[in-house]
Amino acid sequence: MTAPPTDPAPPPHGVVTPSAGDVWFSAVLTLTFGLLPVAYGGVGGTNMLILTLATLLGFVQLIALVWRRSHPQRTAIIVAGAAVAHFALGQFLQPSDVAVLVALYSVTAFSRNGKSRIWVLVAMGGAAMVGAGFAVSDWVGLGPAIAAGTFFFVGCAALALTAWALGLMRRARYLQQESLAERAARLERERDQLAQIATQAERTRIAREMHDIVAHSLSVVIAQADGGRYAAKASPEAAERALLTISETGRAALADMRRILGVLRTDDANSADLVPQPGDTDVAALVASMKDTLPVSLIEMGTPRPLPPGTGATIYRIAQESLTNILKHGGPEAKATVLLQWAAQHVVLQVDDDGRGAAASSDGAGHGVLGMRERAAMLGGTLSAGPRAGGGYRVRAEIPVPGGQARSTTLGDPPPSGTPYAPPTTPAPPIEDRTT
Repeated sequence: MTAPPTDPAPPPHGVVTPSAGDVWFSAVLTLTFGLLPVAYGGVGGTNMLILTLATLLGFVQLIALVWRRSHPQRTAIIVAGAAVAHFALGQFLQPSDVAVLVALYSVTAFSRNGKSRIWVLVAMGGAAMVGAGFAVSDWVGLGPAIAAGTFFFVGCAALALTAWALGLMRRARYLQQESLAERAARLERERDQLAQIATQAERTRIAREMHDIVAHSLSVVIAQADGGRYAAKASPEAAERALLTISETGRAALADMRRILGVLRTDDANSADLVPQPGDTDVAALVASMKDTLPVSLIEMGTPRPLPPGTGATIYRIAQESLTNILKHGGPEAKATVLLQWAAQHVVLQVDDDGRGAAASSDGAGHGVLGMRERAAMLGGTLSAGPRAGGGYRVRAEIPVPGGQARSTTLGDPPPSGTPYAPPTTPAPPIEDRTT
């Protein structure tokens, strides 16, 4: 009796046609066991016609194993039917019945619905039939008949249970492999999704940085160029200062652009010329650098304290973008005030101007206010921007500090005890982003 096949089995749903291995396996079994009944004369000295028919049924059993993996249930039906047929001819057991064990193994390991218990019960029924057939055919007494029947039943049942157990082990191994493959595929998809999310977030961050750098620097350059052109005849010194400011602003913007592009073009962060991000402590320097271009004053309230780099950079960029928008849209006579207020649980940055306000023109293509809102939202803060009721424009951001909670910008919210607070004016309805 040969052991069940141990060749690697494809997935139950993946085999639609017999493979070359299935054909060779069936051919070897057919050549090995197919003609043995003719050699030993069959069971119980039967005539040649019955022996020939039983041998042909054995060939059917063995040849049907070609489809044991592509159609395991149909193969099991054919093998079981041929076994019952040669049993009815008086050949209770013959070498071709090894196909019964192979079919039971295959229907257990490769069946799509996994209903192998029905087939093991069929095999047990066949073992009982074999035991009963030998007990009755060689009747010499009750005791010997029971002994013979029990011997053949136990032997056939043990072989069937062994084939069934091997099939269950093969199916369990396949299911485990399938589970691991699905898990690996899911982890790979999640990794790709996380990489896409991280890439998109990095692109958005770089886009905000480039917008802040380019928009601010170009606004300063344009304002200084316009002022220097008009002042060139009346005050050459003023024109010289304007050109100096343009030169310094352009060099600083070029250095920042090179730094960002250097990070984009290399995978080695250490090879890039890295500089610290601006923070809240740099707001005063920003205001000072803008005084030659825009009349602006800085008011600080409360007690400053160290902030994380991301929070400080957000405050700086919002102040920078607000002043840039005043240069673009506030008009030539606009004046600005920057308020930086430290409260117990948050930091308030408020930038006011007395420029055109709601009368300012816009092409609607800007991303400045959107970028400021995104920066504030990333830290759990809020930002409001719009024209003031008395004229001009206001940008107000509230950023929570570590250990505190974000405050809402609800009107009339009282300040913490002992902390000065700049009451917000009633905001006008939101208008379109006035940046370009």
